[in-house]
Amino acid sequence: MQILLVNDDGIHAPSLLAIYHELRKWGDVTVVSPAAEQSGVGHSITYLHPLLASKDYRNGEFFGWKVEGRPADCVKLGIHELCPHRPEVIISGLNAGANVGLNVLYSGTVAAAVEGAFFGIPSIALSQWMDGPPNFEDTARRAVPLCQKLFERTERGTLWNVNFPPPRANWPRGVAFVGMECRRSADEIETRVDPRGRTYYWSGLNPLKCHVYDPTTDVKMLTDGYITVTPLQFDLTQQKLLGELRTENWELPTL
Repeated sequence: MQILLVNDDGIHAPSLLAIYHELRKWGDVTVVSPAAEQSGVGHSITYLHPLLASKDYRNGEFFGWKVEGRPADCVKLGIHELCPHRPEVIISGLNAGANVGLNVLYSGTVAAAVEGAFFGIPSIALSQWMDGPPNFEDTARRAVPLCQKLFERTERGTLWNVNFPPPRANWPRGVAFVGMECRRSADEIETRVDPRGRTYYWSGLNPLKCHVYDPTTDVKMLTDGYITVTPLQFDLTQQKLLGELRTENWELPTL
């Protein structure tokens, strides 16, 4: 099993190392990670200047490739250049922070999985909700068997988004298959003033609290202590409206 492991927290993230050690029990792992943190960059790519990649070593041994680019760049390079052969599965994460609700669309972690799905390769985004000190090692031990089961179900979708609750008594409570919450109840930007009297702003301080808490979706179930699993797709076509428009005959506008 050839596994391509990417993330958006960067090559030195402890969460990356935790999932790496567990994935090695499943197959051969090639790490291709941004050289610096790329959280919140979404599906941006590098094309206005060259991509640089160099080898990263741990205790004198080759660990993986660090890329001066975005998470989606890492997937492209991993598939085309850096993996010994075409990956059979792509794992993105383990991310330090939840990627649920509308935050899925901002996430570099999810974007890397989407990039893998572009190539028709089963891809899984893994994230850890940070509500206190995390235990990435325990989450990684739970994540890999779950990834193996999802890999067996790729005929029903090649793209998965998985989020883990923080370590609390009796958590996680189970696995919940849920949709993505696409509604905000509020959006907050905090205004502050620095010592020189200049105004500045902080956005995204409460990414979960800003959403509607629908019990059938990822935000609510994650905050209730469940591992949330959501099959995603990247076709943004509004199929219902498209079907209606195809029944109509629009005349070419005259000049």
